Amino acid sequence: MEQSLMEKLTILADSAKYDVACTSSGASRAAKAGSMGSCYAPGCCHAFTADGRCVSLLKVLMTNCCAFDCGYCVNRRSNDAPRATFSPWELAELTIEFYRRNYIEGLFLSSAVLVSPDYTTERMLKTLRLLRNEYHFGGYIHAKAIPGTSPELLEQLGFLADRLSVNVELPSESSLKLLAPDKGRHSIFRPMKQIAVEGAANREELTLYRKAPRFAPAGQSTQMIVGASPETDHHILKLTEGMYQKYSLKRVFYSAYIPVAEDTRLPALDTKPPLLREHRLYQADWLLRFYQFKADEILDAEHPNFNPYLDPKCNWAVQHYGLFPVDVNRASFEMLLRVPGIGPKSARRIWHARKQASLGLDELKRMGVVLKRAQYFITCRGFAGAHPGRGSAGRERITSALIDPNVFSGGVEQLSLFSPPAVDKLVAQGVPPHAAQKLVREEAVQCLARAL
Repeated sequence: MEQSLMEKLTILADSAKYDVACTSSGASRAAKAGSMGSCYAPGCCHAFTADGRCVSLLKVLMTNCCAFDCGYCVNRRSNDAPRATFSPWELAELTIEFYRRNYIEGLFLSSAVLVSPDYTTERMLKTLRLLRNEYHFGGYIHAKAIPGTSPELLEQLGFLADRLSVNVELPSESSLKLLAPDKGRHSIFRPMKQIAVEGAANREELTLYRKAPRFAPAGQSTQMIVGASPETDHHILKLTEGMYQKYSLKRVFYSAYIPVAEDTRLPALDTKPPLLREHRLYQADWLLRFYQFKADEILDAEHPNFNPYLDPKCNWAVQHYGLFPVDVNRASFEMLLRVPGIGPKSARRIWHARKQASLGLDELKRMGVVLKRAQYFITCRGFAGAHPGRGSAGRERITSALIDPNVFSGGVEQLSLFSPPAVDKLVAQGVPPHAAQKLVREEAVQCLARAL
């Protein structure tokens, strides 16, 4: 029986919900006479999906009929699920109608592998050509490059889309062979390298010819699934750092694995998604991109996984407490960035303001410094550093101020979204959530205090 357009949209939008790499920032293109849509960074009005993720695009698959059989994927060949496929005309018209009704400002287009990577990419290209050339759509388009696509088709895709992404999916080649036998390391990193090389060449060309066509002006991103395979956080972070350096990625996205089908190679269906681990990876990713940290400073072979109770920056500060306190009026910019409670904006404000006058606590507070955390790590004009007290009580006062509030933010009857495993274990044993959080927090404070 032939499916209606709404039935296809329902199936293919739902099939795309596990793909989180859909940021729309990074491209700027004004509307032109005779065309519709514009793409000013960040480009699109944001909306929230049912699972709580912030998106600004029509996020949909071209098809969920897949020739691959990746164990972690809800759209894999062997999974018994409703299937649908858009024709290029259907998807282009649907995008335009949604835009005209002010539902969206752009398109995030991904796809399962229908027949082959090249066949699927050709259908995606036809859709984008219809949008750009027939409908003169100037809005933001993010297209997923299918691993294994030929370089010629990938190049064409880059000149039609604002951003491209190639999903790494799993952090190691051994996990790919086990869970995604149809994919390989080469089929993923080859197109990633091509996008990086062609993007750099295009930027050089634009300095000479201002009206030259732009290749993926918003750059490229990727996504990794966290928790489906046994790699450590250190392994994932090292891979992330390498991709930023080698392929000039704009973002690496992390997706906590949600069990979608029974498979002996994967966590059991009743396994909770590792949301806290995903959260820590995003925090560490931020340190790599904006705080001048290296992956081996955040984690190492002796400590390969994140501390569940401290964010990565505070955990580093606790492990290197002997380097503090620092004088904010004299410390290097790099050291300011490493003080808990001081972010890149406030560090820059301090760096510029202290050239004019010596800074005290009042000035730091106005600059956005979180003194609840920073007071134990800094000195400034008229302030010799907070003195929490002597012995274990003083150390516990410091660690209590540093503990991640997101971990213990649940109410009396519910847990935090990022509840650590120790709390979940107590709740499973019948301890009320509020009491479990209190017990684990007290134990964590004492444990962390001993590390100071």
